[in-house]
Amino acid sequence: MHSGPAGQKKAKPIVTESDIGEEVLEADSSAIEVKSLTKAFGKQLALREVDLQVKRGAFLTLFGPNGAGKTTLIKVLATLLRPTTGIVRICGLDLSEYSIDIRREIGLVSHQPLLYDDLTAYENLQFWGRMYDVQHLAERIHNLVAMVGLSSRLHDRVRTFSRGMQQRISIVRALIHNPSVILLDEPETGLDRYASSMLKEILQSLNAEGRTVVMTTHNLETGLEMGNEVAILAGGRVVYQEPKRLLSLANLQEAYHRYTGATV
Repeated sequence: MHSGPAGQKKAKPIVTESDIGEEVLEADSSAIEVKSLTKAFGKQLALREVDLQVKRGAFLTLFGPNGAGKTTLIKVLATLLRPTTGIVRICGLDLSEYSIDIRREIGLVSHQPLLYDDLTAYENLQFWGRMYDVQHLAERIHNLVAMVGLSSRLHDRVRTFSRGMQQRISIVRALIHNPSVILLDEPETGLDRYASSMLKEILQSLNAEGRTVVMTTHNLETGLEMGNEVAILAGGRVVYQEPKRLLSLANLQEAYHRYTGATV
């Protein structure tokens, strides 16, 4: 499973600005717009009438207990799952019509690094870069790998990497095609303190560049520190969303307990 541009059968071909139309490109400042999103697996509802809006350049941290629907929501936004009902727009593009084009706008970092163990870091990144027709690919690989501090391991096989090193290469994989939206599903899981600290620095620098970031996490303190907006998902619904500037950690903890019943 990956977020590369291998298309779905009914997806439209790559569109240009003239195809999309100025009214879509200039519709509003939302990077992500979700309306009445429902996702069912058989009779089980994982997402229930989710409404969510993320402005361009925002860093939204999404909290919620296990089973709240966080991973399902990220997979829908990443075009890996089709909504059962509802509307999803990424960068003004409707998911139901422009899934291939949306994949060029997003980078996904999940629990799994989505790397091939028997290939080197360079070979993995070259593979993903070619899928997206990245120009000056070798130069981009070297620049991004230097950013995550792994230049000396670029030609080593991924299976020899620690969990933290694999996650850093996974971030490079997600950035190789220069996406405007970064989706992260609990990216700090299994990382040591050093790797978590580096991950935090990288994500904050990406957001400072104007990229939109949506990250799920269980860590309220870290999530509040990193994001500029927070939301809580419970029972498959977004039950709370506030700008960081209006919150303290105590406020967030109280809201989390009120809406989920969990103590943190």
